[in-house]
Amino acid sequence: MRTVKVYQEAWPLHTPFVIARGTRSEAVVVVVELEEDGIKAVGECTPYPRYGESEASVLAQIATIIPQLELGMTREELQQALPAGAARNAVDSALWDLEARRKGVFVAHLAGVELPEMITTAQTVSIAAPEQMAAAAALLWEKGARLLKVKLDDRLITERMVAIRAAVPEAVLIVDANEAWHSEGLAARCQLLADLNVAMLEQPLPASEDGALANFIHPLPICADESCHTRESLAALKGRYEMINVKLDKTGGLTEALALMRAAREQGFDVMLGCMLCTSRAIAAAIPLAAMVRFADLDGPTWLAVDVEPALHFAAGKLYP
Repeated sequence: MRTVKVYQEAWPLHTPFVIARGTRSEAVVVVVELEEDGIKAVGECTPYPRYGESEASVLAQIATIIPQLELGMTREELQQALPAGAARNAVDSALWDLEARRKGVFVAHLAGVELPEMITTAQTVSIAAPEQMAAAAALLWEKGARLLKVKLDDRLITERMVAIRAAVPEAVLIVDANEAWHSEGLAARCQLLADLNVAMLEQPLPASEDGALANFIHPLPICADESCHTRESLAALKGRYEMINVKLDKTGGLTEALALMRAAREQGFDVMLGCMLCTSRAIAAAIPLAAMVRFADLDGPTWLAVDVEPALHFAAGKLYP
């Protein structure tokens, strides 16, 4: 019989993380620990208020399935027991970890994936004044980061992006508007980003306003984040987005994430891999997907003042699995 332990942790950030919806000073995560036959495994998730989640709601969801987990619930059974979201991700990740440890292999091997020695990950430039964002981008470039993800709200778009591009003329830039924009003026903003050689724009409009992207001609790829959670999301994204952002906290774990990625590619979508503010535990669970995406955005732990032990090895836009 398995033993199950569930708890939450708060990890302070070394620098406030600013996005369109506000500023965060810590990463609050929920952890699931499983032990079976002397083998210990772990999974982690980050509850996200944008999706109606809190630490309390996630802990309550997991509590409902602890009896089944103790009796040997499988990943397949979990998909039916909990909806997609952070709670299912923590449990799914722990179950993958348990099987991998039992067999003495990496989770990636279980998933049939060959890991590269190094993964290029985006490094995030959070929202600030244009000159501050440009300085942050320049510092990341100097340290060796080559893929930068720029967070934006609905203000100073031109000033911020022109300053950043001037500071890092050779960097690959992707932009995340976090649903902060509106359809009015979107065409001009897309053209600005294309003129600045931005590689991709992520979730410019609120998910509820996706209809404005239907038949919208745009000069750079647009990626669905908040608009894409599981395979069921894909039908509504056709003709509106070219790319999707896969996050385990949205799919409810690696099990659905693998299926979503396969389905997306079959339907012509490109794929990026993202994360929430989290520890290395959460990134380790997502790493099997990293070799199969156009962009990996896995810098969540690099914002922490201290990470879990053992931590993954990050070095200025590079992740060494």
